[in-house]
Amino acid sequence: MSASKNRRVVLAARPRGLPKPSDFRIEEAPIPQPQDGEVLLGVRYLSLDPYMRGRMDDRKSYAAPTALGQEMEGGTVATVLESRHPDFRPGETVLSYSGWQSHAVAKADELRKLDPKDAPVTTALGVLGMPGFTAYVGLGNIGKPKPGETVVVAAASGPVGSAVGQIAKIRGAWAVGIAGGKAKCDFVVDALGFDACLDHSAGDFPAQLAKACPRGIDVYFENVGGAVWDAVFPLLNDFARIPVCGLIAQYNADGDFPGPDRLPVVMRQVLSKRFQIQGFIQFDYEEQRPDFYRDMAQWIREGRVKYREDILEGLEQAPEGLIGLLQGRNFGKLIVRVAKD
Repeated sequence: MSASKNRRVVLAARPRGLPKPSDFRIEEAPIPQPQDGEVLLGVRYLSLDPYMRGRMDDRKSYAAPTALGQEMEGGTVATVLESRHPDFRPGETVLSYSGWQSHAVAKADELRKLDPKDAPVTTALGVLGMPGFTAYVGLGNIGKPKPGETVVVAAASGPVGSAVGQIAKIRGAWAVGIAGGKAKCDFVVDALGFDACLDHSAGDFPAQLAKACPRGIDVYFENVGGAVWDAVFPLLNDFARIPVCGLIAQYNADGDFPGPDRLPVVMRQVLSKRFQIQGFIQFDYEEQRPDFYRDMAQWIREGRVKYREDILEGLEQAPEGLIGLLQGRNFGKLIVRVAKD
């Protein structure tokens, strides 16, 4: 494909269950031209995140679905190529929401400047971006861990879960992670400093979780749902707080969920144990972004928060990358390098 064209990955079909490569299409389009107050961007890095699966379905949600033939949505790090706004100059690096494409036009008020001297620019898509902010506000406003309490988080090696556990440790809590496979669990404990991490695929996973949480669970940061929730639920203490961030085990469900109706049991325990279960979207707490940028940058400088990135090469890798993400194949924050630095 020609470098003089805008390369795009568009939604070609609504998936049924796990997306397939044929649900996406790579195409060329003219490079868009900025108008007054806009800038032309060259996308360098694209973030892949679980919420993108929901955008592929034509159903009511907190955000509109991606239209067929439209480029997939996503956060990006980009370089200003042309500017028609006095606050931006060619060559500057910005955080944008340009989606799965090589070039995009954006309004100036939709961009945030990034200084590569402050931190690697890819962190604006991970630990210093939406995933880190999600962990920060969900744990801080809903989980509210106290010193000595037990915090459990699923998908603990991912960008949200890894930040949740490390922030919990900073707050003085006992942090237990749940991840898929020994390598991820070892990383969560040895590199990130969690007190324990359990492989959800182990045959005796519920028993291992109970052993790792001898005082029960005070905060469960929900990223997964499914069998992980089934193991966590009996261990929840009175007044447990449950920030519901994601349900990745259910995103590819097609039709009715199997098994018995658990709702009566769950609701009885919500009442008798006085659980607080609250779903949230990170932009509900937009006013807390300055606090997040300040605190997270400091924790990274002090070595109290660490992160891992999983970078794929080339925009054409994005479809398989998202499919793999939904199956847990990534290890750390998944990013696509769209163009060389």
